[in-house]
Amino acid sequence: MAWLLRDEKVLATLEVAETFRARSRGLLGRDTIEGAILLRPARQVHSFGMRFPIDVAFCTSALVVRRMVTLRPGRITRPSVRCRCVIEAEAGAFARWELRVGDQLEIQA
Repeated sequence: MAWLLRDEKVLATLEVAETFRARSRGLLGRDTIEGAILLRPARQVHSFGMRFPIDVAFCTSALVVRRMVTLRPGRITRPSVRCRCVIEAEAGAFARWELRVGDQLEIQA
């Protein structure tokens, strides 16, 4: 398990999904998530088959937040061409973390 940080402050525990299988599964079949999940590489996500709304942050390869949306179940995002990864968390988490576009995130093992 890893940690998601901003300015050396821990925001959440972080699952990292880098294989095709792990990215395809993502949050499907879960009722909730503690912390967040990083999908890498990813430029677009969907919430078909999901049971709860999610916050989605599209990030560059250096983990700079470029765009954020809240996605209800049964939806799909538009692709973010300049982004290389996506962070997903339960809806409302980004507000609690005070996450903003332009934030520089980091991962610590």
